[in-house]
Amino acid sequence: MSRSVRTRPEASGQALSEAYDTALLDLDGVVYAGGNAIVHAVESLAAAREGGMRLAYVTNNALRTPDTVAGHLTELGIPTGAEDVITSAQAVARLISEQVPQGARVLVIGGEGLRVALRERGLVPVESADDDPAAVVQGFGGPDLPWGRFAEASYAVARGVPWFASNTDLTIPSGRGIAPGNGAAVEVVRIATGAEPQVAGKPLPPMHRETILRTGAKRPLVVGDRLDTDIEGAFNGEVDSLLVLTGVTDGPQLLAAPPQHRPTYVDADLRGMLGGQPDVVEAGEGGFRCGGWTATAGADRLELDGEGEALDGLRALCAVAWTAAGEGACELDGGKALARLGL
Repeated sequence: MSRSVRTRPEASGQALSEAYDTALLDLDGVVYAGGNAIVHAVESLAAAREGGMRLAYVTNNALRTPDTVAGHLTELGIPTGAEDVITSAQAVARLISEQVPQGARVLVIGGEGLRVALRERGLVPVESADDDPAAVVQGFGGPDLPWGRFAEASYAVARGVPWFASNTDLTIPSGRGIAPGNGAAVEVVRIATGAEPQVAGKPLPPMHRETILRTGAKRPLVVGDRLDTDIEGAFNGEVDSLLVLTGVTDGPQLLAAPPQHRPTYVDADLRGMLGGQPDVVEAGEGGFRCGGWTATAGADRLELDGEGEALDGLRALCAVAWTAAGEGACELDGGKALARLGL
């Protein structure tokens, strides 16, 4: 994909599972939600794998080890090995290993996923700022992470020890609602020290580099549900992306997306990997058509006319909104048009 401004979802005459050699799949909101498989996910992934596509699961969650994640996916009916899972803990451990000596001590503020990743890179996890660490690394530690761990990080960072973070997602979904993520914990240390960490996770390049190094992908497709992590990460890595609407992104957010948040393809769920993608074509006077729908821009709102598959209408609306917005975010009201599509 080029870094030019995307003004419409792309078409594909081939099934995406045939056009790309590797799917780099986000987990929560794409494969599962609340620990349970999302509808159509298991059978869609099985079909893509049987067709020859490699499946890799890419997560910003640094708490769980690849073995644990693979075990969970396998229990859901998606056979997965630890080598198929790439975490932000692995990405940040590589980043640290490139800046400190082999065997260096690293103060860990987080869970087992970070410790395993550091040991894999020949680094030694420690628990105290008084253990003479060469670096501090912070990753999601779960709801039971003691408050005192943030103090340990702050003591070391204030002394000038290099500070790293697996990711800075401010929130994470849980079975009970939205909870604070690692980004919220990073803010605690930032407030205490005034320092800035080096960050590895999506949407930043270290995470994309880690996925390519571990999968050997030549033509990867990023599959995600979040514009500001999955899709922006694909944009930063200059690879194509598929947004699925089974997670956090809704219609208004998609229409308002600035260039770095605009996916190559849009589909309802992971079944979108198994087929091609329809053409979105110009329809004159600033309008665009996809399937049975034609979208245009009125004075202050997006307008939609036609009938057929709702997703075709959404794709046409994206083309009008993104064209109108250019390099910014669309400010035209799309409420009535989206309501007509049930979105």
